[in-house]
Amino acid sequence: MMIMMKGFMLPVTSRFRLCPLSTICALLLAAALAAPRPVAAQAPPAKPAPNPSPDLLVLANGDTLHGKFVSEVDGKVTFHSDPLGDISLTWDKIKELHSSQRFAVLDKSVKLRGKKNARQIPVGTFDVANQAITVHPEVSRSSEPIPVKNAQYIMDEPTLNKQVYHEPSFFSGWSGPATAGATIVTATQNQYTVTGSVALARVVPTASWLDPHNRTTTDFSGSYGKITQPGYYVPAATPGEPSTYVPAAVTKTAIYHADAERDQYFSPRFYTLAQTAFDHNFGQDLALQQIYGGGMGWTAIKTPKQEADLRGTIQYESQKFISGAPTANQNLVGSTFAVNYVLHLKLLTYTQAVAYIPAYNQLHAYSGNESNTIAFPAYKSFSFSVGTIDSYLNDPPLAVPPTLRNSFQFTMGVTYTVKSKY
Repeated sequence: MMIMMKGFMLPVTSRFRLCPLSTICALLLAAALAAPRPVAAQAPPAKPAPNPSPDLLVLANGDTLHGKFVSEVDGKVTFHSDPLGDISLTWDKIKELHSSQRFAVLDKSVKLRGKKNARQIPVGTFDVANQAITVHPEVSRSSEPIPVKNAQYIMDEPTLNKQVYHEPSFFSGWSGPATAGATIVTATQNQYTVTGSVALARVVPTASWLDPHNRTTTDFSGSYGKITQPGYYVPAATPGEPSTYVPAAVTKTAIYHADAERDQYFSPRFYTLAQTAFDHNFGQDLALQQIYGGGMGWTAIKTPKQEADLRGTIQYESQKFISGAPTANQNLVGSTFAVNYVLHLKLLTYTQAVAYIPAYNQLHAYSGNESNTIAFPAYKSFSFSVGTIDSYLNDPPLAVPPTLRNSFQFTMGVTYTVKSKY
């Protein structure tokens, strides 16, 4: 005899009978196995975070724009609107401004220097009305209204944190111009000249409202040219005599300069520095001049439009010449007194560097150099530049042909402004 249950067959013989308790247990077990298993409840899909409401800009004439506030620097407000893109306005053109994003407002009437004082900068959403800015932090009461004329910077919170608390890697934060130019002439003489330069600076931090911690600069400039006069025959003045062969002549120019400097600030304007410089000038018979030194620097002028730095060093200097006697090579102890000046205007950027390099153990072995560059903006990061480089070496050795003490270059080229992330 067989008892059939769903999923089971229980054999029953004539000799044994199932007790009622065993039968009930078997039936319950079979029902439990046959019952459908419950499906685990699934969590409802997470709702996407709501987009922040657009910022509101009310112009002085009553027009209203919806979009995103970007930043404010020295009275220039940048606001992004999808139909118009980025627009720049001054505070007198703005009646109201309401931002739902968190920004930091820097009051130029309050001295905020360093990380500790930076914590006092009000951060939060803000409103502008009646030519005053009110910041609304999340955990404290609203700040006292700040007159818009005192709001030197308004920046987003990530930018503030990056400038105050972030230490960039050595390979980030570099900026500066890179220039290249060339001249090729093919005629009776073949001539070509190539010029190039790159000047990079890395300032930590980049924000002008924080004291600079350090600055690293490096630059390279080079000019190489060659004029080739092919060999030729000069016919004899008397018939029957052989022609005179004039061999090919090559005239070369090669001028290279490279330097690097590290500044470590101990106040907003004063810093200590270490520097090195290398020069080669074929026209002055200079094979290699090396400078290693250190000293002090002072930022005499620092505004958004211009900056001037004065520096003085004590240094070791080595001079080796190309054709002079070995006795002409010199090891000198001297200094570098230099001025660097940068002027930013709307239509051009002017850069000037002047240096005087005396030697104390050989008073006649002094030198100097000056460079001037004017860059005109052309397209985005590209500009057109013209410049001069003048160097003077007072002690070149006697050579044939005689070596001039002064070397002057006029350069033109296309400049690209390098900007790496901070």
